[in-house]
Amino acid sequence: MAKMHKHRLLFAKTGRACYISHLDLMRTFPRAFLRAGIDVKQTEGFNQHSFVSIALPLSLGYSSVCEILEFELVGDTPLCEVPARMNAVLPEGIRVLDCYEAQVPVKQIAALRWVCRAQFDGGVPAGAGEQFLALFDTDALVIQKPSKKAKKGFTELDLIPLIHSLSLEERGSALELTAVLAAQNPGLNPELLFSTARERCPLFRPDFVEFHREEVLNANFEVFR
Repeated sequence: MAKMHKHRLLFAKTGRACYISHLDLMRTFPRAFLRAGIDVKQTEGFNQHSFVSIALPLSLGYSSVCEILEFELVGDTPLCEVPARMNAVLPEGIRVLDCYEAQVPVKQIAALRWVCRAQFDGGVPAGAGEQFLALFDTDALVIQKPSKKAKKGFTELDLIPLIHSLSLEERGSALELTAVLAAQNPGLNPELLFSTARERCPLFRPDFVEFHREEVLNANFEVFR
């Protein structure tokens, strides 16, 4: 039996592919491996399928250029060939950027860098950005987060310890937020920043917000691979 190696794909999910759900994405990659002629480890049992996993699945509608998929390569396919062979068979908007050997476990992912664009159809209200940043410039900001497991239907979450940095720039009729947020245990979805701001900042009422995951970071805020 060929020796197996644990590897990772770094891939982007952009454009219309943002609306491919996580479950559909988990079906897409095994089919792509098969079409590309790349042998990967299969699960055991009667109904075998490719053994793949995606670290920190992306919310529906979000884009990213730093998604990480883990798999085990079987055989001697050169890693340098994997991106081109996969990109030839993957759907529009899903593009493999790199393939490499895993060095550290995904549990060492500590933070994510996001770029979020809040669009105001009538132009950015004067003071909206300042209100947004002031809201999170505090020692604690506890919100109620919906939870199916909690008896009350929600849990309380302090956002501030999960925010590592925030910066905001006005670009035309939009505010562009760059945020480094906790990734897991617990992680902070940037949508919670915007929903909280809508509730508590009178001037902050964007008509549409785009969420883009830009980089995965370790505990030293270095690029995680």
